[in-house]
Amino acid sequence: MNCFVTGASGFVGANLVHELVARGHRVRALLRPGADVRGLAGAAHERVEGDITDKSDTLAELMRGCDWCFHVAASYALWLPDYGPMFRANVLGTQKVIRGAMKAGCSRIVYTSTVGCIGLPKPSPGDRIIPTDEKAPVSEAQMSNPYKLSKWQAEVAARELVQQGAPVVIVNPSAPVGPRDVKPTPTGKVIVDHLNRAMPGYLDTGLNFVHVRDVAVGHILAAEKGRIGERYILGHRDGNWTMQHAFQEIERLSGVPGPRMRVPYPLALAAAHVDEFVSKLTGKPPKAPLAGVRMAKHTMWFNPAKAVAELGMPQTPPAEALADAIRWFRDNGHVRSLRPGAGRA
Repeated sequence: MNCFVTGASGFVGANLVHELVARGHRVRALLRPGADVRGLAGAAHERVEGDITDKSDTLAELMRGCDWCFHVAASYALWLPDYGPMFRANVLGTQKVIRGAMKAGCSRIVYTSTVGCIGLPKPSPGDRIIPTDEKAPVSEAQMSNPYKLSKWQAEVAARELVQQGAPVVIVNPSAPVGPRDVKPTPTGKVIVDHLNRAMPGYLDTGLNFVHVRDVAVGHILAAEKGRIGERYILGHRDGNWTMQHAFQEIERLSGVPGPRMRVPYPLALAAAHVDEFVSKLTGKPPKAPLAGVRMAKHTMWFNPAKAVAELGMPQTPPAEALADAIRWFRDNGHVRSLRPGAGRA
């Protein structure tokens, strides 16, 4: 297939390009001028320059001749001095890409959303947390920060375009980890901070960890088998871990001691308020954004059974995903030094 990929220089996008090429597909990658393309090294692709927020209506022409469109590009930040560009990229950009793909005649459009648009788990009797799936009730009122709200509005826009004939399949990745996390992402930065001994404590929360390679493959399977208008959680059925468990695994795999102190939520929230106040004065991003602390109040565990059953999404063990991430961060200059005698993943 001829494939068009937005966000190809990002973490998920770069891994998607590698997986598409490995399967014999041809890739046309939309990249902004000056994009950091280290994650694309070794993957043959056709580069076209552009921006999903461009006022000119050129996306359809750039996609001409493509069978599949993967819209992975997004503005992902938990703090910005101005959130206007984020909403333009995530909401208006999504509308422009999908309309462009419709005009170009793409037979499948895979839109990359987030599990932030899925209803959060609620404790059941005995404080047992049951991971939620795509049917969990959720509304715009539950979008607790600008990033989640912008992605929610983008999902709504995608579903509205389905009603107009757009062949869209929505995928909702959980917390991908693995190689080619160039920036790195907020989840990747947690791993890097651990390896650099810059993680003094942790919050009592949880994520669904999944190998980024499985997420990339999940996108391809969604194009092949996904039902139009449906959404699929791209996660791991055994990846629902507390942060304490995750740090224990990183310590076991890397030999670098992890944080031992659990930070009380009220203390973390107060510190985040102070941090963001300083950021407003300096313009520099806070070390602990309020959005991140508020999200950590909830255990973000999800059930990917639908993607596994309908798409055949692979389920690489989360520990292997962490090991691959640790190895990649060490090999690519993200880790300052190793403790003498420390093991390597």
